[in-house]
Amino acid sequence: MAKYSSPALQALSSPRRYIPLAIFTLIIGHYVLAAMHSGYGEATSMSKLTESWRKVAETTCNSTAFLPPTPLTSSSDSYYLPAQPSSAPSGPRPVIEVEKFTPPARKANAAFVFLARNSDLAGVMQSMKHMEDRFNKKFNYPYVFLNDVPFDKRFKYHTSQLTNANISYGVIESSHWNQPDWINEEQAKANRQWFKDNDIIYGVHDEVGYQSGANYNSCSKFFFRHELLKQYDYYWRIEPDVTFFCDLNDDPFLFMQDNKKVYGFTIALYEFPETIWSLWNATREFIQMYPEHVPEDNAMAFLSDDGGQTYNNCHFWSNFEIGDLNFWRSEAYMKYFDFLDSKGGFYYERWGDAPVHSIAAALFAKKDQIHFFENIGYRHAPFEHCPTGRIHSQNKCWCDEANTFDNPDNDPYSCLYRYNALWGPGTNRPKWDP
Repeated sequence: MAKYSSPALQALSSPRRYIPLAIFTLIIGHYVLAAMHSGYGEATSMSKLTESWRKVAETTCNSTAFLPPTPLTSSSDSYYLPAQPSSAPSGPRPVIEVEKFTPPARKANAAFVFLARNSDLAGVMQSMKHMEDRFNKKFNYPYVFLNDVPFDKRFKYHTSQLTNANISYGVIESSHWNQPDWINEEQAKANRQWFKDNDIIYGVHDEVGYQSGANYNSCSKFFFRHELLKQYDYYWRIEPDVTFFCDLNDDPFLFMQDNKKVYGFTIALYEFPETIWSLWNATREFIQMYPEHVPEDNAMAFLSDDGGQTYNNCHFWSNFEIGDLNFWRSEAYMKYFDFLDSKGGFYYERWGDAPVHSIAAALFAKKDQIHFFENIGYRHAPFEHCPTGRIHSQNKCWCDEANTFDNPDNDPYSCLYRYNALWGPGTNRPKWDP
């Protein structure tokens, strides 16, 4: 006869009856160990366990490690790596905060100046982008654009998108731009034809207005008196299609102001003598009339190898210049420009702003008021200045040091050695060592 067994008796005879006993034994053992060993008690306390679980959760959810791209979806967001850190890598692409800078403690009363036309927009945008990325996004100096006609909406829109700084757009008066009536146009035209026939570079201008543009660029009495520039003391001239190679973490405007500099450059070279054949004679005539405007310790030796009898054609390349507007407003320069203007050389020859500025700075300022910005990497085709050594690496320059124009082994047309020689053997020219 089969033996009867109830469910209760079967449960008592099953191995599972030992599970509650084992759990009870573990609990009793835990409390005994916690009571006997303080280290064990602290390590297994609820607060410690909670802290460990929190750290695990943070590491899992908020890791700053780079995350793999999310799987391809129909949204263009799949093309982006999630912003770091990311708490929801599978969600929409988060907005990346724009880089912010602490405003400088002080600034000079200065502006960037462009002389440009509407058709120069692409080149202007390139120059502005370089300037903003390398310097002005941190310092926020304003821009002044000047044109012989009003700037159109397209030009204003695109330039305003490149900076947070203030921008002013101005028109040059026609009387300040166009060739004056007293110029003999037949003679000027014949001279331009001679330039063309003899393949004189920069000597031919199809537009009479461009010839006047060189006149305007010469910082004539109209340039710094333009309504938009009256409020400023310093300017940095920028042209379309230029490149700035290096980070600039120090303020060159303040450097000019604090050290009483009046003119700053990056490239010095020889002018084509065929375009300025009578400029030095006119300059010598002016000096003889107004010797009081030429201070001692000037930079005549940069311009002449024989004490001023002849001009060696060296000049500072004015497509880059940082200058003191009050220097151009001075009596010495105003008289000098008016004197040159009366000679007609801006129209009959090609007296450009570069040699006129260079001669004026070298003669009417002291040599230590002219500064070589060796730390600013700059290119205006076909020439460039590239900082070398420590400055190149420190300022993250991306130009090739071997290509710098002021290397005499590279290019014998550089005049930088004449500028350096102003201080003579055993002396050092002033340097900016940021």
